[in-house]
Amino acid sequence: MIQLGIDVGKSKIDLCLLPDGPDGRKKTKVLSNGPRVAAAVLEWVVARKVNVADLQVVLEPTGTYHEHLAFGLYDQGVRVVIANPARVRNFANGMGILTKTDRVDAFVLACYGELRKPEAWKAPPKEISELKALLSRRDALLKDAMREDNRLEKILSTRPSPLVETSVRKMIAVLYGELNAVEKLIDEHINRYPGLKRDLDLLTSIKGVGRQIGPNMLVALKSHDFESAQQAAAWFGLVPKEKRSGTSVHYRARLSKNGPAHLRAKLFIGALVAVKYNKPMKALYERLQAGGKCKMSALGAVMRKLVHQCFGVLKHQRCYDENYGAVG
Repeated sequence: MIQLGIDVGKSKIDLCLLPDGPDGRKKTKVLSNGPRVAAAVLEWVVARKVNVADLQVVLEPTGTYHEHLAFGLYDQGVRVVIANPARVRNFANGMGILTKTDRVDAFVLACYGELRKPEAWKAPPKEISELKALLSRRDALLKDAMREDNRLEKILSTRPSPLVETSVRKMIAVLYGELNAVEKLIDEHINRYPGLKRDLDLLTSIKGVGRQIGPNMLVALKSHDFESAQQAAAWFGLVPKEKRSGTSVHYRARLSKNGPAHLRAKLFIGALVAVKYNKPMKALYERLQAGGKCKMSALGAVMRKLVHQCFGVLKHQRCYDENYGAVG
């Protein structure tokens, strides 16, 4: 396939087309990023006399700035790869490319697609994308509401200004009101799709996975084609990473933490609940601590096991039965 590497920015994208492979010609272009960016990219590619059916586009996730491009190309039947930024950076270092500019990054992405043969990205279903957006909005509102709560606490701990206190209380009421409205929208959205509702019921059958963690796990697991529970745990950044060499280098294993930090934070809260009410989790936690593991290390293992259980109930479409351990 012909590789097209694209470095995505907020306002522009840098393209690098390799029609003859990494050692051949390079064709570059800078285009504006926006709602029509996918159409502009295809127009440029076709003008270079490249068959779109033979094209593979490689880019990195950049918050939300890559979505117009990724979804637009995907809807046109283009093979799209959304590469892990850490792996791409390591690949560049391995090639001896230490310079990091937008133009160089686009070339590195094109080479990565040619030499590493990454798997194609599959766009999540529309209902999952909508649920993800609603959950993101809920988290943002909750963060803002907690920030205003902290402001009110500080105001009340000193000689308060009545005007400022009134303003803060008004903002708190607005934020919590909107938060409740978004919570209702999330419930209505899930109930609108029987498949989502069934899967959420399966996830929340696991003690430690409630109405806060469940929808987030649903989005994460349904947005990726994980082949195994181990692969899912690795994506969450919950796989132990060891560093040993000879007899002198022997570091304690730590979680890789390569995945989304906000999901790990939610799983940490779920793990605290699971070690109290989920029998297999409690047994695992106590066994690890009895074996000399510290509290945080044992909780990390519980977080990883929670991901395994979530993957299992969705894969087998069966409620969790703690008498038999994890389903998957």
